[in-house]
Amino acid sequence: MNHEMKLQPTHYYFMLNGTKRIEIRLYDEKRQKIKIGDTVTFYKEPDLQESFQTRVVGLLRYSTFEEMFQDLDISLLADTSVSREELMKDLEKYYTKEKQEQYGVLGIRIELL
Repeated sequence: MNHEMKLQPTHYYFMLNGTKRIEIRLYDEKRQKIKIGDTVTFYKEPDLQESFQTRVVGLLRYSTFEEMFQDLDISLLADTSVSREELMKDLEKYYTKEKQEQYGVLGIRIELL
């Protein structure tokens, strides 16, 4: 199955360049459908004209982003130019603590195709 997701330009390029190998999302209804072996097409916001495809090679479940950050190195989640604090602040613009507690969070380990 192929899934489609949008990425902000910075994270789009981190992933395309191979410095970001785990995409971070809420474990909501949409993400609960993702299985190992599925593909994900990522589109660069805002115009969604550029894209690339990946394969899901691992799924990592956590209660919150903070719990995930205690377990995984920042170099897998973004890029070494980004601090954990900066990434957390960016994520919380999209995913509130309440939503994290409601759904949990998911690390989608990917490989570029």
